[in-house]
Amino acid sequence: MIKDNQTRLNRLHVLLDALVIAVAYVFSWFITLKSGLFGADLEAGILPTWFYMRVLVVVVPVYLLLYTIFHLFKPKRVQGRRQEFANICKANLIGLFLFGTILYLGRKNPYLREFSARFMAGFFLTNIAAETLERNLIRTVLRSMRAKGYNQKHIILVGYSRAAEGYIDRVLANPEWGYRVRGILDDHKPWGYDYRGIKVIGTMKDLKPILDMNRLDEIAITLSLKEYGGLEQIVAVCEKSGVHTKFIPDYNKVIPTKPYTEDLQGLPVINIRHVPLNDPLNAAMKRAVDIFGAIVALILFSPIMLVTAILIKLTSPGPLIYCQERVGLHNRPFKMYKFRSMEVQAPEKEKSEWTTKRDPRVTPIGRVIRKTSIDEMPQLFNVLFGSMSLVGPRPERPYFVERFKEEIPRYMIKHQVRPGMTGWAQVNGYRGDTSITKRIEHDLYYIENWTLGFDFKILFLTFFKGFINKNAY
Repeated sequence: MIKDNQTRLNRLHVLLDALVIAVAYVFSWFITLKSGLFGADLEAGILPTWFYMRVLVVVVPVYLLLYTIFHLFKPKRVQGRRQEFANICKANLIGLFLFGTILYLGRKNPYLREFSARFMAGFFLTNIAAETLERNLIRTVLRSMRAKGYNQKHIILVGYSRAAEGYIDRVLANPEWGYRVRGILDDHKPWGYDYRGIKVIGTMKDLKPILDMNRLDEIAITLSLKEYGGLEQIVAVCEKSGVHTKFIPDYNKVIPTKPYTEDLQGLPVINIRHVPLNDPLNAAMKRAVDIFGAIVALILFSPIMLVTAILIKLTSPGPLIYCQERVGLHNRPFKMYKFRSMEVQAPEKEKSEWTTKRDPRVTPIGRVIRKTSIDEMPQLFNVLFGSMSLVGPRPERPYFVERFKEEIPRYMIKHQVRPGMTGWAQVNGYRGDTSITKRIEHDLYYIENWTLGFDFKILFLTFFKGFINKNAY
């Protein structure tokens, strides 16, 4: 079982980190002080080599302690690369600050006074790069082993529910996580009931005998909402066995993936919806990026926009820019700009009709610019004026907003942020004539998990799979 190997893996990881720190330290010392790559180096001869190497004896344990504080030795089954990289940077930044402080306070000591600042900066950058590379290699090797059936973590699910199905779906879709679900315990499903190959193998009363066998690595409690009355007793049984227990709530359709919690004098309070962009600082940063990005994009794409404008005017009578009312931030309507891609039509008709495949209203030039998303470029002015953002949920027409808010749960939450030219749903293929429900799920994930880094990721992905839209007619 994995719990028999985890300690050895952790120890090996610590040793590898110590080696990487030492190698990065020596490499940085050589490059910055001995190689001559930066020209004649007066700092190189001031302190003897043995002093730098003696400092390494202190550097390694201090950095290992910092890595422990920032949870860099946690198992990498489902740990995100971005979060791990951020923690590596934080640990190294604090390490740099600590040693800089020591050198400043001890500046009366000739050895500390002459310690190379260039070397410290080189070590900071080299160590971040080396640690990131090492961890990604470890993650790749472990995930490859797990996908082949090694290094598995054995789990029992307690309770059959939507949460249980969702957990099984994700585990089966990601074999590199190394989770093996051995079965489900439930009082309402018959023995042998099967969901995607995972069977019900008993009832709740079988939990204690199974735990006594000591052959499990984890218990996942996946009770349905109506069974939460027995949660406390089940947790008590699991904790008495010493097996690691986690709780997967069946109210994930109500509570966000990263709930915002408050401590009310020892009473946990979970906010139903946490929107990071409600923070004024986050909103200001995003707005600054929008303004800068819109200006740069207008400059870069102005030749394409000019050619498009000429072609529209030459091939189809009517206005160049098409203004359509959409619903934006805080449910407020605004005029969204697009290059006109269809024949001029009655306002009543365009308000309530989808564009269909081979729609006769679409002009020949319009078909091209819709496929390539060139028709969306005038929305850069919407971004500049503040009614839209570069990244966010796509806005919809008022007619469809009124319809969808009754048909699709949580649809209106998307209006808590500015609508975007592109979004998480769009780069995942949910554009045009695709599932509205799936689109909303992706929009809500974006709203609840927003960061500037997430925005940049979506913009990057848009260049590779967001411009060409196979569902645009």
